[in-house]
Amino acid sequence: MDAIRHHSYGPPETLVLEQIPEPTPGAGQVLIAATAHGVHLMDTSLRRGEASGPLEAPELPAVPGREVAGTVVAVGPEVDPAWVGTRVAAHLGATPDGGGYARRVRAPASALHLVPDGLDEADAIAMIGTGRMALHTLEIARLSGDDVLVVTAAAGGLGSLFVQAGLAAGARVLALAGGPEKVELVRGLGPAESLVVLDYRAQGWPAEALAVLRTLGGPATVVLDGVGGDLGTAAARLLGPGGRLVVHGWSSGHPNRLADPDDGGTSEIEVRYAVGPGAPAPADLRGYQEEALARAATGSWRVLTHRVPFAEAARAHRELEERRTTGKVVLV
Repeated sequence: MDAIRHHSYGPPETLVLEQIPEPTPGAGQVLIAATAHGVHLMDTSLRRGEASGPLEAPELPAVPGREVAGTVVAVGPEVDPAWVGTRVAAHLGATPDGGGYARRVRAPASALHLVPDGLDEADAIAMIGTGRMALHTLEIARLSGDDVLVVTAAAGGLGSLFVQAGLAAGARVLALAGGPEKVELVRGLGPAESLVVLDYRAQGWPAEALAVLRTLGGPATVVLDGVGGDLGTAAARLLGPGGRLVVHGWSSGHPNRLADPDDGGTSEIEVRYAVGPGAPAPADLRGYQEEALARAATGSWRVLTHRVPFAEAARAHRELEERRTTGKVVLV
């Protein structure tokens, strides 16, 4: 069967399309004919041979990927045969070589979610991983109608959901996106009276942001930051005293300096972590996944995906690393 595999650590071009044996589902497992395969920024670090979060670099050769959706074509012992023929999505768990970039994927039956009618597999993939993380982070942020929210990387899979969640809570939202096309995309997520989008690549954007926040009733009360580095730190400086900086990642490779009291941090803001040391464990991953799928299926969340043909996994990794994607990256 077709699979994407790498035999060495390195650039995206180490990912190649190969033929490998089709797996057989074991006890408690199913076999999925996958039509959508989630691509995560963590996958790019593991491909380079770098540890990422709780995951060490995989043993080689490896088939990356931990999120798949498609149709169940076989079941192993101790699994209800009624699963065969159903459309499902699954997170394969915390493993560096999950095997998700393959045409046939083994998955625990306990990890399966039915894909709701009217929702396609690529959108379902976004909810299985990104949607559940969004709900966990929002639980920590505790947004309300009194908030003035700033979202970094607002055109990304998480950022676009945060913008929508903030607006649904009644907050006024300043969204930061990189480049005119991404700015226009994010503007389509809500009404102009409650949502302002700025291009963080434009010179002098922090001064413009301060002016915008005044029109929104600012300063900011909440910043949701998954970028860190210079952008995340500049965004966090928009918080007023008592504001909440919620850190859900550092895709720049560098932490948000205002979150570190030894690196310019300030006691005037409250720092909360959704990931990293000291972050609370997600209360109910499966519950988050079910809720995220329901939000996408009912249209209360508009899902943004960046779809790349399965055979072009190297391209997907490169575009993700070069910040040329919008929404969740999915191989289809």
